[in-house]
Amino acid sequence: MTRLHHFENCFSTNDEILSVLNEDESTAVFTFNQTKGRGQYGNIWKVIPNQNLAYSLALKTSKINISDTFLNYYTAIIVRDFLANLTNANVKIKWPNDIILNGKKVCGILIEKKKIDHEEYYIIGIGINVLQYDFSNLPKAGSVLSVTGLNFDLNQFVNEFHQHIISRLKDINPEEILNIYNSSLFRKDEISVFQKNDLRQNGIIKNADKNGFLWIELENEGLQKFFHKEIELLY
Repeated sequence: MTRLHHFENCFSTNDEILSVLNEDESTAVFTFNQTKGRGQYGNIWKVIPNQNLAYSLALKTSKINISDTFLNYYTAIIVRDFLANLTNANVKIKWPNDIILNGKKVCGILIEKKKIDHEEYYIIGIGINVLQYDFSNLPKAGSVLSVTGLNFDLNQFVNEFHQHIISRLKDINPEEILNIYNSSLFRKDEISVFQKNDLRQNGIIKNADKNGFLWIELENEGLQKFFHKEIELLY
């Protein structure tokens, strides 16, 4: 059983969920008007009111049988699968956990660990652009609507999304996560342009590993591993 709470608006669902936590069951919250959402490593996730979804789920760490890295990977897989089934479009995971729909970023994920009343929780925050159409200042971004032309009722969207996440988290197979994640990796085995220390060079993404590193074959430096923010994929 998971309780799903709706906020008319809030600063950040990852913060607001702390006010409604129930220690006897997992808890989820959502809003269509998040004013100060956070992304990975301090990035800001901006949401236009009543066009996009901000969703957070709190789970006790004791109930998750995979590593932090694998939870990050698996959450991205869950979201990727939901959007792929919903749209029948090309959906990929841009390492470490952005979701790319037909070449445009439509979703970001932020997973945090927080200790509340001596209990440790994973707070899984997910922002999805659903109905937004204007991305004039964000050329790499898009929404489900702007990319596919598909229009959804936001309330139906969030309820189906919530049920999908809860059902998938009940059935985690750690042995499959890394292979599935790598098979869904954006621009894997393709020649791409990367920026490292203000220098650009071609390279090929080979795979992500169990420790969260991305392995790239660079034309000038050979096979190297990188953590997030150490190299940028230009697309």
